Amino acid sequence: MNAGAVDRSRVAFLLHAGDNALVLGQRLVALVGHAPILEEELGIANVALDLLGHARMWLTYAGEVEGTNRTEDDFAYFRGAGEFRNALLVEQPNGNFADTIVRQFLFDAWHARALGAWSASDDERIAAIAQKAKREVDYHVTRSGDWVVRLGDGTEKSHALAQTALDALWPYTGELFDSGDADRDLAARGIAVPPEALRDAWLGDVGDVLARATLAVPESGWTPSGGKRGVHTEHLGYLLAEMQSLRRSVPGERW
Repeated sequence: MNAGAVDRSRVAFLLHAGDNALVLGQRLVALVGHAPILEEELGIANVALDLLGHARMWLTYAGEVEGTNRTEDDFAYFRGAGEFRNALLVEQPNGNFADTIVRQFLFDAWHARALGAWSASDDERIAAIAQKAKREVDYHVTRSGDWVVRLGDGTEKSHALAQTALDALWPYTGELFDSGDADRDLAARGIAVPPEALRDAWLGDVGDVLARATLAVPESGWTPSGGKRGVHTEHLGYLLAEMQSLRRSVPGERW
């Protein structure tokens, strides 16, 4: 890489990590005040705050690597859907409680494995962010996994809702393990692991929980993708319209 050139692979990685946390955190924020029990009301809020904290760290570093003086607020509030690099899984609607929990668990299981791998990055800043976030995400995956078991191995209705959610969301997990040119470049430099290297461990973690939940692992089939390239479902546009509306209405204002 030429001296002074932007490390576009590293920026792409940081935006993917930051956007995943930001978009899922925003999804969870929308549930505050609507949880089925008080304990879960607090749990959802705490996980959302953790994810927003992770997003700030990743996006702040992305701005520094990019060298354009963009802040985490600029990335969050002044990009269109086509500029976001999050996985399609995290932008899926909240739906019912089973939909929310299954989406959270599938992501948490991947997130914990990814952060564990990134903690050994040759980029000391990435390693430090990953190590800090991993301590919180270990709680996230335990919490969401416990809920999957409670729903799957609960009543006939809760089992059916959980299985339906799993069947609908499973196709979106394939994208988490897709490798592009940026991923291969970073892997060659010891900055990040190839996404596909996480698949077997993730399948083992998820499979163990689904077995306890008496839920069937869906068969592989159609696997939508495109999030890393800025190709998203319509759901992201609606989410961003709500999230960005106030900030865009008063550009340059500070609170």
